[in-house]
Amino acid sequence: MAIADVAGKTIAELISLTGRCAVVTGGAQGLGRAMARRLAEAGASVMIGDINLAPAAAAAKELSERYGARVIAARLDVTDSASVKALADLAVATFGSLDIWVNNAGLYPNVGIFDMTDEGWDQVMAVNIRGVFAGAREAARHMVAAGDGGVIINVVSTAGFSGVAPGVSAYVASKHGVRGLTKQMALELAPHDIRVLGVAPTFCATEGNMAALAQLPERVQSEISATLTSKLGRIGVPDDIGRVVLFCASDMAMFMTGNTILVDAGETI
Repeated sequence: MAIADVAGKTIAELISLTGRCAVVTGGAQGLGRAMARRLAEAGASVMIGDINLAPAAAAAKELSERYGARVIAARLDVTDSASVKALADLAVATFGSLDIWVNNAGLYPNVGIFDMTDEGWDQVMAVNIRGVFAGAREAARHMVAAGDGGVIINVVSTAGFSGVAPGVSAYVASKHGVRGLTKQMALELAPHDIRVLGVAPTFCATEGNMAALAQLPERVQSEISATLTSKLGRIGVPDDIGRVVLFCASDMAMFMTGNTILVDAGETI
């Protein structure tokens, strides 16, 4: 098998996701909702998987009405492999295929090294690494069975490239792990025409991020707040990441795999 040559397609054809099915984990709000929005706008049928079903259903309803796309919500616990498998199976049963899987669900706790318990550490790893692996595994199984290839996108972070701030050792470790996992999965799945890409956002003004920032000591909040305005003159918004996920999912990125794309407004320069 070989990845398709799409040089003959128009720009409109390259960006279109019409006829494809996408799953976005943690898609009820924040970055995940922005990703689901852009995928639906490009024509994909979208399943929003989230541990909080009510906001996921509200997001699905809003996107369905806005874009005329099939957008469905389902409860998902990425720490439960059976739940992940059930969601993947449901996507195929509902839409007929599974072409795009976005591993977005994640935790960002703020706990210092000496206060981090084994249980707390394991919970972050269960969501941020094992959940990514479980999602990719189930998506890939369906993609291989269908024989049409596909795209798996893992949400990493700039924390997957460097340390960040006091109290986020588990998060930083997990995101370095996801970046490595992206490379290895790309290697193993390439023979099946499955592309695997990472997207590494900088800090964006999401509900979760602002709540996490509010938990920090005031001194640390002040230090971080002073750095949030990027080299491009503003703080990131969820759609800044949603657009890059759309690019990765589309045929525009057909000849890319194994990379983690920094969406950091120059933070890591």
